Amino acid sequence: MHLNPYREWIGAMIRADGWAYGAAGNPELAAELAWRDASFSHVKNGIYGEMFAAAMISAAFVTDDIDEAVEIGLSEIPGTSRLAADVRAAIEIARSSTSQEELVGRIWDRFNHYHWVHTNNNAALVAAALIYARGDFEKAITTAVLGGWDTDCNGATAGSVMGAMLGASRLPQRWTGRFHDTLYAGIKGFNPIAISECANRSYSVFRNIGAQG
Repeated sequence: MHLNPYREWIGAMIRADGWAYGAAGNPELAAELAWRDASFSHVKNGIYGEMFAAAMISAAFVTDDIDEAVEIGLSEIPGTSRLAADVRAAIEIARSSTSQEELVGRIWDRFNHYHWVHTNNNAALVAAALIYARGDFEKAITTAVLGGWDTDCNGATAGSVMGAMLGASRLPQRWTGRFHDTLYAGIKGFNPIAISECANRSYSVFRNIGAQG
């Protein structure tokens, strides 16, 4: 915890999805589970990043308003945190930008003092991409990736929010079809595994959590 630069980097935030899927529609619980997970490896904004992402993804299952989903994510972290301030600054940039290039340039100028895998700049970029895309799956992902920094993680988080909000049947076929419902994972016993099976397993966790109250 002392002078460890990793403590506020993005390593916890990118673990948020599972908690959000298990607690779909219950962002407060998703944030609590994310807090428990992140506390093992991170502090302060490193923890808040996972809470923010988990709550935002969880909320996306029950709202089709991206502004509302982002605000719900923010409601689960301290309003006085640097992360909250950075995300709100990024939202304002997104609302006043007229192109992807302008948006990512302004985000870079505002947040490039952070390390490229710090939580704050990446979370800010994801939030900006989502707000700017206005419900467009492809635009959300491409904007998040165009901004640089932790591109794979940012594209995945933006895609996770949009996937939860739109549902599988509304995702563009030119994005999903080429995967042939197959995931090649570096986990023994799960390589390969059907993407639909991953979804079914996540749904089973959701049902089990709901059954426990």
